[in-house]
Parts: sequence; structure tokens; C-alpha cells
Amino acid sequence: MLKQIFTWWSGNTIGAAFDIKRRSGFVGTDEYGNRYFEERKPSLEGRRRRYVMYHGLAEPSKVPADWHGWLHHTLDAPPTKMPLERRDWETDHTPNMTGTPYAVKPKGAMSSKGQRQRSDSDYEAWNPDA
Repeated sequence: MLKQIFTWWSGNTIGAAFDIKRRSGFVGTDEYGNRYFEERKPSLEGRRRRYVMYHGLAEPSKVPADWHGWLHHTLDAPPTKMPLERRDWETDHTPNMTGTPYAVKPKGAMSSKGQRQRSDSDYEAWNPDA
């Protein structure tokens, strides 16, 4: 039981999870396990707020395009009712590896201890004698 509760709010604070659950209705889940909610009552502007509760670590880049469009009111219907067609050129999500040992280190990067090629437009310090 405790594991179910923990996985339900793990990407959010307990207060936020409680508040979202109290004021909103469940809309759907994406392929990453993120859960989406929409408020039952519209705000003063007439729009219903939409929320995502991340599965595990809160990583906004793991929100698929169709759910992102729905969250930002670009799409009226959630992907559970009107899914977007996936194009053949689209790729699966890959996390940002910056700051990890798996980060891309191009030739010449200081972290890879390489020397980059000189360029015609390289900076040269000002010399007052010249």
C-alpha cells in the first residue's frame, strides 16, 4: 500500500498531489507513466487548468507531444480521445546527459582534454606595440 502511495506522488510534493487529486479529474496516462488531470471547475478566465503528475523523477522533457499540446490548451481533446499520428521521422525520447559520464564531448572540448583546430577567425590579443 505504501509503495502505491509513494509512486502516486513521487514526482510531486504531497500537498500538490493532494490538491490536484481533490480539485481535478483523471484524464489519462502516457507511455512513460505520467498521469494527466483537468480541473472540474473552470477558472475565472473560463479555462480549466491541466496538470501532469510525473512518474518518478519530474522531467518535463518526458511529456509526449500530444500531451504537451493538450496541457497548453493547443489541443482541445486529450490524446486518449484524439491521439496524434506519429510520423516515421520522429524518434523516441532520450534524456539529457549533460553533466554525466555519457555526455557528448566533441573533439577539442576542455572536458575531453583535446586541442581544437585553429581557425582563421581565432581571437588574437591586442598588442600595443603593433
